[in-house]
Amino acid sequence: MMKATVVFMQSINQWQADEYDNKLAFVSGYGKNLISWLQPRKGEYILDLGCGTGDLTYEISRSQAEVVGMDSSADMICRAREKFPDIEFIEGDGHQFETSKRYDAVFSNAALHWMRSPHLVVDSIWNSLKPGGRFVAEFGGKGNVQIIVDALEEVFERHTGIRASERNPWYFPTIGQYSHLLEQCGFLVRQAYHYDRPTRLVDGEQGIEGWLAHFGGDYFEGLAQEKIQEICRETSKIALPKLWKEDAIYADYKRLRIEAVKPGIEIIK
Repeated sequence: MMKATVVFMQSINQWQADEYDNKLAFVSGYGKNLISWLQPRKGEYILDLGCGTGDLTYEISRSQAEVVGMDSSADMICRAREKFPDIEFIEGDGHQFETSKRYDAVFSNAALHWMRSPHLVVDSIWNSLKPGGRFVAEFGGKGNVQIIVDALEEVFERHTGIRASERNPWYFPTIGQYSHLLEQCGFLVRQAYHYDRPTRLVDGEQGIEGWLAHFGGDYFEGLAQEKIQEICRETSKIALPKLWKEDAIYADYKRLRIEAVKPGIEIIK
């Protein structure tokens, strides 16, 4: 069987729209179900925070809501504008963003776990919402891809002598941790759900190496390409037997889905 070629990043994650649409379509595919929690309505003003290349922004727009997509990646925003020219897309950082017009809802799928200062993100979301506005999100929860992370950090430290946890780019909270953060800001948490979502990886037996090429760039900053490939091959050897099912690798995704509301009476903080 011919093996796929896996190219590894040598620096922090830089999102590439082509790869995202071609090999990571499962991200938006799984996210479509989250829109049922949002229940967008005609005439509402909604922000899709961390919109990627805009597929879910478009799905929300079909409700005839006015939707704005925001992402920190210029490449993603460029592709989103090409795909959906009738929707407004803006480049912005979820940690610090402002809007001249407040939103009825903020929606986010598979983006918040990349934002390592969640209190800043929650404050920005709070300030962007109207009183009575709602916040609906899904992202990595406690234990997300733990088998891959444990294997990677073990191999990484053995090869480099660097404490791998210091390079971990993700924020995977428990229900309690994230609900507490929202409540401290003033939100009322309506629903919170943590669940297992095994996710099929592309590239067959090279699936873990491919996954690391897309998502693990923060770990590999400053390393030679040969060293990165060696680390990823060894990581795959450790994790693959635990994640292989029938004909593919299923990564141990665990998701946190949450719905919260900004009270209808403005709270002065």
